[in-house]
Amino acid sequence: MGHHHGHSHDHGHHHHHSANKKALLSSCLLISIFMVVEVIGGFITNSLALLSDAGHMLSDAAALGLSFAAIKLGERKATQSKSFGYKRFEIIAAALNGLTLIVISVVIFIEAIRRFQNPPEVQSVGMLTIAVIGLIVNIIAAWILMSGDKENLNVRSAFLHVIGDLLGSVGAIVAALIIYFFGWGIADPIASIIVAILIIISGWRVVKESFHILMEGTPAQVNVKEVKSALLKIAHVKDVHDLHIWSITSGYMSLSCHIAIDKTVGHDTVLHEAQKLLHDQFSIEHSTLQVECYDKGCPTPHETCN
Repeated sequence: MGHHHGHSHDHGHHHHHSANKKALLSSCLLISIFMVVEVIGGFITNSLALLSDAGHMLSDAAALGLSFAAIKLGERKATQSKSFGYKRFEIIAAALNGLTLIVISVVIFIEAIRRFQNPPEVQSVGMLTIAVIGLIVNIIAAWILMSGDKENLNVRSAFLHVIGDLLGSVGAIVAALIIYFFGWGIADPIASIIVAILIIISGWRVVKESFHILMEGTPAQVNVKEVKSALLKIAHVKDVHDLHIWSITSGYMSLSCHIAIDKTVGHDTVLHEAQKLLHDQFSIEHSTLQVECYDKGCPTPHETCN
């Protein structure tokens, strides 16, 4: 019987890690500063579109701060009680960000319905000015986040927050122009509802993917049948069972399985080939493989397969 654990790190991972931290912190500071401006402007102009955008910016700032904290926490080394360290916290942060997006959308819907029944006066010029500045700030923040790793669910959830906010600014601009030229105050809650729908879709996607990882579901980019089929093609491998593939965090896949071989071959050769195949063909760097005799398995830790 053989048991092997393989794990390797790549310099690209550290590069993305550093870029993610810088991008999240920079965009968090930028959005936090403008959020204060937008809240004040929303109250002065009496615009729901601006206030909903400001509320979303508040969640942006919290989301970006949480994402940054998650990456910093994920840097902590593994301990005996947490053998994978704190890497999974990045996914918890992404899930919280997604849930926040959904809650904000519901609040915007409720306020928009109230405004449909009693449309208030909105100062369109002030609303337009602040919305345009907000759009520019969000474009800069989105550009900063694009320098991070788009495959990282934590960074992507923060990026979707900013994109939703950017759409909020576009909606506020369109509503302000309609109010200015046509005097249709109802454009303000309509713009808010359209943005809320877009935000809730993004939030649901992030929550769904986060929960899939937290439930240790198979990563979307990996086909279990293909992995099993590839392992079975290795010389002397007779069976592959107890195969599990999951993610610890974004881009950190793990695999465990039992490989049954015939008696005539040493397990070291099979382990080496299987490990190389998993790394090269499926980008799985963290794997635990157990090799056992095909005809009877390995009933005791002392029995070998040669």
